[in-house]
Amino acid sequence: MQKYLGLSYLGSVSALGVATCCVLPMAMMLLGLGGSWLAIFGKIATVSFYVLTISTALVALSWSVSHRRGSIGRLKWWLAGSTAMTGLAWVIVFNEARINDYLIMQM
Repeated sequence: MQKYLGLSYLGSVSALGVATCCVLPMAMMLLGLGGSWLAIFGKIATVSFYVLTISTALVALSWSVSHRRGSIGRLKWWLAGSTAMTGLAWVIVFNEARINDYLIMQM
């Protein structure tokens, strides 16, 4: 079960990383950390929905395996944390334009 929990968190962290690919450069420019190296995030943005979908599938698989093995009571807080991170990644991706507009207004 620990393997599935680890995969769940790996998927969630990668989903958050991909979700912030367009918001993070704006925040870094706001802090004065801009540069041409920020163009890397454009390549990451092209695969964001794939990574988020795989992450969601890993989280669902972790919930399913823990439910089948009867260990959901012991691991529910860990799984809930992973689910929350993946959900936050989806929220960031779907509200990316509004977040970027807000950050641009702060410049």
